[in-house]
Amino acid sequence: MEYELAIEGTPETVPGGTGILLLHPSTGETDRIDTDFLKTDTDNFLVVSTRTTAREVRQKLEYYDVDENRAEILDTLSIERGYSRRSSDTVHYVAAPDDVDGIVDHIDGFLADHDGKLRISFDSVTELAYYAGEERALEAAERILSLLEEHEAVGLFHLSEDPHDESLVDEFRTLFDGVIDLDENGSVDATF
Repeated sequence: MEYELAIEGTPETVPGGTGILLLHPSTGETDRIDTDFLKTDTDNFLVVSTRTTAREVRQKLEYYDVDENRAEILDTLSIERGYSRRSSDTVHYVAAPDDVDGIVDHIDGFLADHDGKLRISFDSVTELAYYAGEERALEAAERILSLLEEHEAVGLFHLSEDPHDESLVDEFRTLFDGVIDLDENGSVDATF
């Protein structure tokens, strides 16, 4: 199964099972790339949000005109911030922001429960590393990439370069099939 990519500087299509790392200096320009990734050639998608709440994810999808009927959101942050959590068919929560097993299990369930072209956006691995530690964040990425392969889905994983050692960023780079380097002014350099 092939998936279209509507992101400048990337291949027109990628095969199912592809994991893409979005490296960025700040979060400013990432929303545009994230939503372009989600709204193209997709039957259903899951946003794993470790950086913002489900409400903020919904606002982003609406602002960028992404079809929310195909969206599911896993909010890992609201519990940490003490916000009320009302699960629904499309919004789910884990016990804590460092609940790696809960996050991976939910992704597995989402991929198993849906057919067609499926996408995962993980925003962001940096925040997961902050809460769960860098080694567990690496392990989570590996586990999720295996699930993408198993279910022929594709995924976009956000990683901010600033807080991490270069060696850790390099470790993450080697895990992924493609890397999108986003610079401060919004230009893209992609390697696949």
